[in-house]
Amino acid sequence: MGFEVTYADFSADPARLANTKVARQRAQSAGSHLALDAGGSVTLRFEVADPEDVEQATLTVTALVSKLGSSLGYAPMDVLLQGEPLVTDLTVPGGGDLPQDNVFAVPGHLLKPGTNTLEIRSSGKARSMLWLYRITLDPVRERGRSERARTAEAHDSVFSYRTERRLAHSASASWQSAPRLLFHLDRDEHSLPAQLGWRTADGAESAVSFQSNMSDFHGCYRAPDGTAYEYRGRLGDRWPFSEETENLSASTLHRFHTEEGWGGRWHISRELRLLVDDGAAAPVERVTWRDQRGNSGVAVLHTATTDVAVTGVTASDEYRENGEVAGNLLDDHRTKWLAGDDTARLDFTLAGPAAVASYSLTSANDFPDRDPRDWTLYGSEDGKAWTPLDSRAGETFAGRYETREFFLRATAPAYRRFRLDITRNCGSDGTQLAQVSFAGAPTGQAFTGYYQRCNEGPIGYRGTPVTAPSSSTGLPGAPRVASELETAVASLAETAQTLAALAAQLRKH
Repeated sequence: MGFEVTYADFSADPARLANTKVARQRAQSAGSHLALDAGGSVTLRFEVADPEDVEQATLTVTALVSKLGSSLGYAPMDVLLQGEPLVTDLTVPGGGDLPQDNVFAVPGHLLKPGTNTLEIRSSGKARSMLWLYRITLDPVRERGRSERARTAEAHDSVFSYRTERRLAHSASASWQSAPRLLFHLDRDEHSLPAQLGWRTADGAESAVSFQSNMSDFHGCYRAPDGTAYEYRGRLGDRWPFSEETENLSASTLHRFHTEEGWGGRWHISRELRLLVDDGAAAPVERVTWRDQRGNSGVAVLHTATTDVAVTGVTASDEYRENGEVAGNLLDDHRTKWLAGDDTARLDFTLAGPAAVASYSLTSANDFPDRDPRDWTLYGSEDGKAWTPLDSRAGETFAGRYETREFFLRATAPAYRRFRLDITRNCGSDGTQLAQVSFAGAPTGQAFTGYYQRCNEGPIGYRGTPVTAPSSSTGLPGAPRVASELETAVASLAETAQTLAALAAQLRKH
């Protein structure tokens, strides 16, 4: 290869550099960029091992001319390689808010073995400032290589923006300061976001798109009352994620164990960390994103509950001749339980004592008059003394295989046995259900959604909350380590299953 990944990223101070050394004159760091006065210059020295391997290179200079009062700015630039001009008096567009990518072809014969010199000058005739954001140089057949490397090595994944809004479709509206936007979204893939959208529980929605160096964003905002605004932001600060990130915001930092759904089953994936704080009092309930590699995803947040494992069920009556027995209530197939009476009793045994917060009943495939109408749920420690937990009367199901969830009105103690005593159905001489399940108390926020890698189809994506570390561990990184270990264990388990299946096939042959 002719030369290594080569870039200078001025969105940080000090600048992030790869295969470069930088010297500058009449230029100073301005947070998200390098500002060159009239006659200022930036010189990059980079190494090339074998220029004969490079017939042409691609130089990208991301820059913007600052405004001159209320009018467009003016700051032409010269680009020189080994002192030879590639371009002279190039007028970069001015007056805007976002930098421009200026792409140049670099003839391979201008490159030489060893140290090469690239210089960017702001004209002495400039009347405003030339702002440089980044410079990348790649072999033409590997265009974008340095930008991808720059993005992968930028570990700062927490971003804080100063924001403004103005009323949409109003010629007289001016930009007004808005609350800070703080966000962090990381699937542990080292890819910066390109677009971000979110909705809060009060109905407000936002959608923004970022400049590739994350210096700015522009988008729209719709208030809870439906009023639409333009929305923009300028980077205030960025820093790496740490365990202290959660303390920076009144909003919740969500950490999820995740799974991806493909090939007919769920596979454990990497941890997802998610924080979006736009100053709203209402919590975020949906987030959408697309990263700079073209991957995209959606996460709809909802309350997570713990599943309660039921190990056995008996019924006061069941239709054994047709296989419509009580055990069918515990599977997720479209089978059912049928009793030949207008009343019935079901007794459930759990794997261990559990504090049930809700239970669900699923109607069967036919005869709505067999649906339960009145019932009482009881709990017991020993199967002898029963405590009433929830009573319902006059309930109906709107359709076949409809699942209805019923919440207990008070927190119940942990019981191992539960009884559903159905005292009236909807008029038939038989009573039936397709499924019964139990759920524990909410454990935090989970999410469901999808994920789509660039140039691939969408797959299922879901997550459950990462348990907070115990105060006795004294290990602030314990959740992440635990997540990674669980992922590794699951991966090994899948590998073991695959090898076992392969061994079984080999034995047959």
